[in-house]
Amino acid sequence: MTHLNPVSNPVGLHVRRLMTAATWILTALALSHSYPALATRAEADALRRSGWWPHSVTSNTSVSHCEWPGIVCDDSGSVASIDKLAGSCNGCWDGGNFSSMNFSLLPNLGFLRLPDNGLAGIVPRQLCELPLWYLDLSGNNLNGEFPLCLQNLTMLEVLDIHYNEIASPFPSRLGNLKKLGYLDLSFNLLRGPILPEIGNLTNLKYLCIDENQYGGSIPSEIGNLKGLIWLTLGSNSFTGPIPSEIGDLKNLTYLDLSNNNFSREIPLQLGSLVMVSYLDLRDNSLQGSVPNLKKLSLLSHIDLSNNNLTGRIPDNLLDIGYRDFGGNEFLEYATIEADLDALRGSGWWSSYDTSNSSKTHCTWLGISCDNSGSVVKIDIPQGIRALTGIIPLQICALLKLRHLNLSHNHLIGHLPLCLQNLAMLEVIDVHTNLLNSLIPPELGNLKRLIYLDLSFNALHGTIPSTLGHLDYVDLSYNRLTGKIPNNLAHVRYGAFKGNEGLEKADGHERMARIILMMVLIPLVAILVLGPLIILRRRTKSMRSEIATKNGDFLSIWNYDGTMAYEDIINATEDFDIKYCIGTGGYGSVYRVQLPNGKIVALKKLHRHEAEDPSFDKSFRNEVKHLTEVRHRSIIKLHGFCLHKRCMFLVYEYMERGSLFCALRNDVEAVELDWSKRLNIVWDIAHALSYLHHDCTQPIVHRDISSNNILLNNNMKAFLSDFGTARLLEPNFSSNLTADIAGTRGYIAPELAYTLVINEKCDVYSFGTVAMEIIMGEHPGEMILILSTLFREDIMLHRILDSRLPIPRENYIARSIILVVSLALACLSRDPKSRPAMKQVSEAFLAPKLTLDKPFHSISLAQLQEMNRGIWWEGGTTETSSSLQEEQGP
Repeated sequence: MTHLNPVSNPVGLHVRRLMTAATWILTALALSHSYPALATRAEADALRRSGWWPHSVTSNTSVSHCEWPGIVCDDSGSVASIDKLAGSCNGCWDGGNFSSMNFSLLPNLGFLRLPDNGLAGIVPRQLCELPLWYLDLSGNNLNGEFPLCLQNLTMLEVLDIHYNEIASPFPSRLGNLKKLGYLDLSFNLLRGPILPEIGNLTNLKYLCIDENQYGGSIPSEIGNLKGLIWLTLGSNSFTGPIPSEIGDLKNLTYLDLSNNNFSREIPLQLGSLVMVSYLDLRDNSLQGSVPNLKKLSLLSHIDLSNNNLTGRIPDNLLDIGYRDFGGNEFLEYATIEADLDALRGSGWWSSYDTSNSSKTHCTWLGISCDNSGSVVKIDIPQGIRALTGIIPLQICALLKLRHLNLSHNHLIGHLPLCLQNLAMLEVIDVHTNLLNSLIPPELGNLKRLIYLDLSFNALHGTIPSTLGHLDYVDLSYNRLTGKIPNNLAHVRYGAFKGNEGLEKADGHERMARIILMMVLIPLVAILVLGPLIILRRRTKSMRSEIATKNGDFLSIWNYDGTMAYEDIINATEDFDIKYCIGTGGYGSVYRVQLPNGKIVALKKLHRHEAEDPSFDKSFRNEVKHLTEVRHRSIIKLHGFCLHKRCMFLVYEYMERGSLFCALRNDVEAVELDWSKRLNIVWDIAHALSYLHHDCTQPIVHRDISSNNILLNNNMKAFLSDFGTARLLEPNFSSNLTADIAGTRGYIAPELAYTLVINEKCDVYSFGTVAMEIIMGEHPGEMILILSTLFREDIMLHRILDSRLPIPRENYIARSIILVVSLALACLSRDPKSRPAMKQVSEAFLAPKLTLDKPFHSISLAQLQEMNRGIWWEGGTTETSSSLQEEQGP
């Protein structure tokens, strides 16, 4: 028999090694059938020899390998899962070579997760023989080609190899993996075209292949992936048109096709993606006009920059929270170019500003723009620049102008009639100039105009009767003549003084008599019926005054009985703008100090909005609900006036403003420490539980957001703004709505296609607010990540507001874990999977749960897994085995 010398014959040495390895594998497999203990011992040896665990772990013979960090065994003691993220032992992983693990000795391994472990080399082909259903090798240093044999893993549901250096064409038989739901091949060196077989992966929910070297066109078969909710193909070299079949992906929430070479028009079919909230088509060669995408009501991010688009941007896309249309040379930014031409033509700015291409017109002195770059405010009072001459007609081209302040200048001539075309105009202030014309009646066409100050000019003629809808008018110290129109009787008379030829109108005389009577009647009542009034106040404190006025009413209650209509008028100097602390679509909010020193907040409907049935209904709706609910964390309504000439609500004053503003102010955000933030979450949860479950008829708020949570001086939270609230009816059809009320970013996704109102809509919004409080900012795209079926694992401590220290107190840490866990459950895309607010409220009152691992090792995936161990719909809270009850703090 010829003997092979291993030194002189390296082939013989290689063959001998293969035979030895094969013998060992066959022996181990044979023993696994007859002697399970020997098979599991072989698995333990394979784990030990990998070098992935330190000697301190592998040398402890009293501990089974099934108890090593990251190892889970099945009932027979065979390794079923290796998870680098599992376990609480940070630093217990030594990393090492991928090839040092003999996967052939782990025949039952189904779950393998080794992200960010520093593994190098190629993907071992031994993996292709395992019953894997989950494979995550992301964030390593793997190279070589994508193993074609992975096509044999027909049980695979998750495949994630992003952030490696794998270089090969797109896997030709990837379509065999019919159960695949999550596929992430991004940030590699993969190349070639995407093959039509991609359409066979009909169970895919997440497809991410960006940052590679793919080219060619996208096959139309991608439209077969009907369940897809996340698609990123960005930063490749794709060419041709964007396939119209993408419009068939009705569940898509995130679409990124940026930084490719896509050409032709944006397909109109993208307008069918009613669930999408993120759309990125930047840095391509797209042509043609921009579709209006008006059905995409959930869209919060759109980027079409750096293409070859032409035409005008649809107005409905200019209200998106994040939008970028730059780098399209012939694309008209709605009114932006017209605005720039108008400002240049006015002659009010120097050539340094108007010719400096490095400075946008939004940075010019006295100019304010909205997010789209349209001019919304011109503010050039004395001290900025002395304006002379007439008001140029170019101002009338600023179609989105809302605020015009040209006071304390040397302007002459007249107010241009074309101002009537500025439908968005709310404020005109040109007092203290030299204007010497008639007041144009056409100003009455500006239905949004609420503030007009033409005082201290040389205006002449009569006062137009068309200005009756204005809240604030000052025409004092001009040369006006004639009578004051009756429909301006609500305006303080001081607004007309200094006009020698002006006569008082009957309306003002009548109003003076009304005011006199309002003062005298209470005075007589106090003197004559004082004792009786005092007794009545003691026995009936809920309502202290009802005064009937022209069929409408003023009602003041829940107070000390001294607040009256005239107190409001006097305290605000007839709603002078200097007392205004905020303005919104509903009207204006005033800070009012009453004669007794008490400070209240007053929300007043603008006059033109009071005539709008929808605003009137919203105001009356808020009165209806806030007079019926009583909860310590719901804003208190002290009184209201629903008069055809003056509509306002009087609330308790919240010194610290909204939670939204507090979280965006670094000083106040730090003052909102973890204890205060947790209390805010709990208080709002209890308030919503009260509305949903403890009222005579359930009330759905419909607009839960950080803007509608107000804070008092002690940072206690109060739920406000019930203008869109609805009573839930037993009849399902009665709970349908024709409009989607609420604040963008907080609206439950199902409202986009069901239009059915129920309490689970509030639950979703609460989950968003709870995450915002913990993160210090709106969760934004985080919600999209959390809503995917197979999402990237994120460590809890990494999403906490970085302005606050990581919590060290056990009670605070456990409470944060509970809040985030409940928030994740509330953000479920399936309304039926969300807990009821009563269950959330009770969870906060229950004994705190403790975890058997440190705070910094908790991930969002683990919290979601914890939620799966809780049966919300049944009203019980059966916790998973990793949770234990702990009494007390």
